[in-house]
Amino acid sequence: MSVEPPSSGRPTGPPSGPLSGPSQPPSGPPSQPPPTGGTGAPGPEPRRPWWRSAPRIAAIAVVVVAAVILAVVLSRGDGGDGGNGTSADGEVFLQAAGKTGPDPFTESTATDSSAPPATPTQATESAPSNAVRGVDGGAPGVYGGTRNTAACDVEKQIEYLRAAPDKNRAFASVARVDADDVPAYLRALTPVQLRLDTRVTNHGYRDGAATRYQAVLQSGTAVLVDDRGVPRVRCACGNPLTPPVAQQGTLKRTGDSWPSYRSSNVVVVLPSTTVINVFVIFDDERDEWVARERGDDGDEDKKTDRPAKPSPSVSVSTPTSPSPPSSPPTSTPESSTPETSPPEPPTTEPESPEPPAPPPDEDTTATSRSAPAEGASQSPPL
Repeated sequence: MSVEPPSSGRPTGPPSGPLSGPSQPPSGPPSQPPPTGGTGAPGPEPRRPWWRSAPRIAAIAVVVVAAVILAVVLSRGDGGDGGNGTSADGEVFLQAAGKTGPDPFTESTATDSSAPPATPTQATESAPSNAVRGVDGGAPGVYGGTRNTAACDVEKQIEYLRAAPDKNRAFASVARVDADDVPAYLRALTPVQLRLDTRVTNHGYRDGAATRYQAVLQSGTAVLVDDRGVPRVRCACGNPLTPPVAQQGTLKRTGDSWPSYRSSNVVVVLPSTTVINVFVIFDDERDEWVARERGDDGDEDKKTDRPAKPSPSVSVSTPTSPSPPSSPPTSTPESSTPETSPPEPPTTEPESPEPPAPPPDEDTTATSRSAPAEGASQSPPL
């Protein structure tokens, strides 16, 4: 049995108008009736176009909607779980030294946040926009403070967390210590002030759990640092800190701002290759250099000689992928973003004045040495 093709008057393509609404009659003559077989039974109907098939249209719609939902989930910075408070990919939050900031763990325990910014020794090589600008956490002049005065009240920080067990547990999970060991952990840290705008991973507290986001802390911020010179607590909010982690793309800056901010001057503190027994910090208020013992709150501070290199030395490298810090991590690293905005000219503020002094004492500087240049390649980008 043969089937004749539809007459020339039958449409052979998708309609030019919308899919819904009354259909218009074809402009040509009506189609011929379908042929019949030898017994008079009607022959098979011609195949209908796909756009006139309701089941096919519904299936296509389901596929499109599923694709859109998948794209939204994959584009979320928190991996789609929606509950860990991770900031969106490509964002870095600028935090002024004197402000508490979002989702604080505790009330402020900072006693001072006014240290003027330092002028780091610029790298001589030309650095690409996504280069790591690292400073050794044990180098003299990376941190500042006031002699015989702690930048943070550690005992108050302990009391705040002790009074809030849920926050204490969340803090301990970031610091990777037992909840009962938080007081000992905090007392082992050293209170100082940043002298450079510093990139970190900050952790807030919301809905009973620790959140995390990439942040730049303004110079002058009061922090607690570990025995390798890495910032571990931001005292203005009690938030635990971990090293920054790398992301791809250009970062969108949100939050605060300050006149001296330059993305090209933001640094990452690299862990010292040796345990730091004495931090050599600059006291801008008295215009002098101070030796502060690790874990001390300033009571044992001693005036010391001017270091041979009073300005922190910046090392530059361009890593191809993020890698864990060389010191033992205090939280599980996550994948985050380097700042890849075009480099800006360095700051022009003068270096903090220092009085002339004889060469540095050998015993003092031996405990605060710069890490070798290859250490920079192990840190995440800015």
